[in-house]
Amino acid sequence: MITIKEAVIVEGKYDKIKLSNFIDGLIITTEGFGVFKDKEKQQMIRHLAQVRGLLVLTDSDGAGFVIRSFLKGIVPPEQIKHAYIPDVFGKEKRKVAPSKEGKLGVEGLSEAMLSEAIIRSGATCTVTDHRHPASGDITKTDLYLFGLSGGERAAANRDKLKKRLNLPQKLTANSLLAVLNCLMTRDELARLMNEEGGDTAPCGK
Repeated sequence: MITIKEAVIVEGKYDKIKLSNFIDGLIITTEGFGVFKDKEKQQMIRHLAQVRGLLVLTDSDGAGFVIRSFLKGIVPPEQIKHAYIPDVFGKEKRKVAPSKEGKLGVEGLSEAMLSEAIIRSGATCTVTDHRHPASGDITKTDLYLFGLSGGERAAANRDKLKKRLNLPQKLTANSLLAVLNCLMTRDELARLMNEEGGDTAPCGK
């Protein structure tokens, strides 16, 4: 069981049911895109963000990132954290056919994968038998030095790194930077890049 201080925002009721099996905390659904027009729910989300903070956990498909982007626009950045699930292809048992992009959503992933995503997010949580990942000060300059931004191969290098870390491919460079700072220190990233070698090996130091 994971006890989370932040209010957890998910897309639908099946996501909420899945998380309720192992999360002790407040879970709010956006009802898919319904939150876009629901002013009362938006007001509640803003209030929760101010009082206890938010943890956004949406699917890794395009719709999930649209909802995540909308929430970023209505809540101050210091009041919101993001948990990203990996791209896993398949079909939820209750569905007749896979989603448009063929990816499993929150409801279709294992508790272990979801727990790892939550821990990686830097959420204020208490969990048994898990170690919180180290945080560090990785900067945009570091991304450039490591070949992850600004060069011809930067996008390909980011994709390779995201696959290595089991992160969704839709992550932008800025989002990747935030996730990396939840996962590791600069030195740990440097070691990882050296292990990759080739185009992803750090330049500079």
